[in-house]
Formats: sequence, C-alpha cells, structure tokens
Amino acid sequence: MDLFLLCVFLPLVTLAWGQYSDYYYGPYNYGDNDEWVNVYRQGFNFQCPHGQVIVAVRSVFSKKEGSDRLWNYACMPASQSLGEPTECWWEEINRAGTEWYQTCSNNGLVAGFQSQYFPSVLDREWQFYCCRYSRRCPYSCWLTTEYPGHYGEDMDMMMYTYDYYIRGATTTFSAVHRDRQWKFIVCRMTDYDCPFQNV
Repeated sequence: MDLFLLCVFLPLVTLAWGQYSDYYYGPYNYGDNDEWVNVYRQGFNFQCPHGQVIVAVRSVFSKKEGSDRLWNYACMPASQSLGEPTECWWEEINRAGTEWYQTCSNNGLVAGFQSQYFPSVLDREWQFYCCRYSRRCPYSCWLTTEYPGHYGEDMDMMMYTYDYYIRGATTTFSAVHRDRQWKFIVCRMTDYDCPFQNV
C-alpha cells in the first residue's frame, strides 16, 4: 500500500515543485568570443541592449598592469511583466580610491557600467547605467557575498535566479592591494506600479 501511495503522490509533488520553485537562468553569453570590454588602464563604456539588464559580471586582476582589472558583462532581457524601459540614465560618478555605496535612483535597474582608470591612485571611478521600468518598485532586497572573495582574485558573479535584478553595489577599496571587493545589491521588482519612488 505504501508503494502505491508513493507512486501516486510523487508525480504530484514533482509537478508542484516545478510550478513554485524559482526559474534559473541558462548559460551566460558574455558577448563575442567572451572578449573583455576593456584593456588594462583604459576606460570603457558598456550598455546592455534596450530592454536588457546586467545578470553577470566577470573580471581578472593584474598587479603588473597597474593593479587593474579586465571586465566583462552578460545581459538578459528583463521579465516581460516589467514591460519596456521608460527611461535610462547615467548615475553620479563614484570616485576612484574611495569606498562607496550606490543604488540606481528612481527605482532603476543596472543595465550598464562606465569606468575610467586613474594611474595616480591605481583604481577606477565608476558609473552605473540605470533603466526604469514604468513605476515598478524593488522589494526583498539583499546584498550578495563579496566578489572577489579576496583582493586580487578573479571574479565571476552570476544571477542564478530569474526575476532578481541588480540595483547597485557597495565596494571596499584596499590601499594595500589596490583592488576592490564588490557586494551587489539585488532586488525583486513588483508586477504592478507603485505610488512611491526610491531615491
């Protein structure tokens, strides 16, 4: 009898799990032949195609190249429930050599990065390219673990769960290693318009 019940209920449990568990992104495409978006000690400007957001960040560090990093990003379309972006903009510049915390204003999502290298401090300044989707609001926000795990290591941050979006980051800068560790600010977005804005 127990075996009969198991055979009856196991398919139902499997079906329910598939309906209510989170969806997962597939493999990431970092662009043509997985090339880097920059060369060492040079600035860069990377923007996702219209309607897409950043879902993965990859980087390698080189002390001999001015304690700089090569960077690459992967984009994926935002959920259809968000609709089309209603506006996009560049946030304020985060200065080189300092720690900083920034989220996209106006409930925006990160859809690009711009950076300039400064040899005087062996660090980069950063800007987020943000896009707003109607009046959708963030909720269930959290910080990722540190990327990279230790200064000077390679970095590979991926968003594994569908419907979570990068809204910003907080970084620490080591004057000894001349490198940064990042924690990305990740949120879900409502499926409805909200009466308020985050600044």
